[in-house]
Amino acid sequence: MNKQFDARNLTMVMDLYEMTMANGYFQHEDQSTKVVFDVFYRKNPDGAGFAIYAGLNEIVDYISALHFSKEDIEYFRSLNLFSAEFLKYLENFSFHGNVYSFPEGTIMYPGEPIITIEAPIVEAQIVETAILLLFNHESLIASKTQRIVKSAQGRAVSDFGARRAHNADAAVYGAKAAVIGGAVGTATVLAGQLFDIPVSGTMAHSWVEYYNDEYTAFAQYAKTYPDATVLLVDTYDVLKSGVPNAIRVAKEILEPMGKRLKGIRLDSGDLAYLSKKARKMLDDAGLNDCIIVASNSLDEYTISSLITQGAAIDSFGVGERLITSSSNPVMGGVYKLSAVEENGKYAPRIKISENVEKITNPGFKRVYRIYNRDGIAIADLITKADEEVDLSKPYRYIDPIKPWKQLEFKDCTAIELQRPVIRNGKLACELPSAKEIAGYVKKQLDNEIWPEEQRFENPHQHYVDMSPAMYELKMTMLDHIQRKFEKD
Repeated sequence: MNKQFDARNLTMVMDLYEMTMANGYFQHEDQSTKVVFDVFYRKNPDGAGFAIYAGLNEIVDYISALHFSKEDIEYFRSLNLFSAEFLKYLENFSFHGNVYSFPEGTIMYPGEPIITIEAPIVEAQIVETAILLLFNHESLIASKTQRIVKSAQGRAVSDFGARRAHNADAAVYGAKAAVIGGAVGTATVLAGQLFDIPVSGTMAHSWVEYYNDEYTAFAQYAKTYPDATVLLVDTYDVLKSGVPNAIRVAKEILEPMGKRLKGIRLDSGDLAYLSKKARKMLDDAGLNDCIIVASNSLDEYTISSLITQGAAIDSFGVGERLITSSSNPVMGGVYKLSAVEENGKYAPRIKISENVEKITNPGFKRVYRIYNRDGIAIADLITKADEEVDLSKPYRYIDPIKPWKQLEFKDCTAIELQRPVIRNGKLACELPSAKEIAGYVKKQLDNEIWPEEQRFENPHQHYVDMSPAMYELKMTMLDHIQRKFEKD
């Protein structure tokens, strides 16, 4: 566990209804009865073709540290809602269940169970809100960052968003998620410390304003950091003052030391125009290796536009629109009951709705990623937990959107996506670092995910199919419920 979680007890990060239901279950039901909950989401943010799963490491930290303090229990007592027996039970509360999950960094799609919680009913209910907020936030930021990184077309993207984040945790864990999504690093120091990711930063406008003139400010910075001098050139006038003073410092301060000016940063104005003009000035001065960094309310669309305009920008610092995913700030992950233990077996449960997309998939399930002979992921397949998927021969499956079609997987392979992460309350696998997760994301996008799914406009829709048995279970339950209502 990292120190961010050691410093406080997050067990109380919950909605009150989790405790009112838990108290009810405790008083009226067999507390040992196990249930199954699925975490999934219904819609890709920003109209994208996929999303990136992030937050698992923090979910594991949270579950591993679950406990109620004396102060927590006294607070619950003060609400006059809970039985004395239930409050006594909370004194020794911990999580004893199982958690199955996609590996963090997996490319994911709507409607499939990313995380499955199997635990006694009270335990499974209490963890709902915290799991969702960790899943939703980090997955959202990782997914947004990937779009921004893709728009940069190989140019480096760094997270500059801490001061615009919604709070300190959003800044720190958003920075981790940004690296998972492809950012090369962050300006947020605590994120660098906790997750061993690169940190970067130079100066603010206040440094330049502090000194009586811009040249002196640049010179002092260059003397202090001769091996990493990046100068912010837009405090006064980029082309008449900032760039000329940066060139002067390169010639008068750095080159006599045997050093080179590493870069300049533009943080305002017409970035395309200014970068092209600055590039020519730097090149004419023999500073061809000096990079140009741009910041200032960037996102995937402004970056794409800058590149289309021929902007001479080598690296982007992206802040508020990355760390808040401002264009689509909601991931929409949900936590839904899918099975209840009855007589030693799991009986499926289903939620129905007038909105088709809100009808859940019942039962304990498995999820497989299906690959063609070239190693490209062509679909995901949801099955019942007790099914075996044999792709050594043609495998019939159901497209739930077009169930009348006769479909088969041929010459394909499959990988089961969910893996045990926690068993009986204990960590069951080794968790990768943020850098390793980022590498896993890149491998998938480079080698396994259709380019058509990765385009910004009208992306190809990835198929999330069902085994015939899974589809039949869902239809049978819906038919049974409908008949019951008609009868009533």
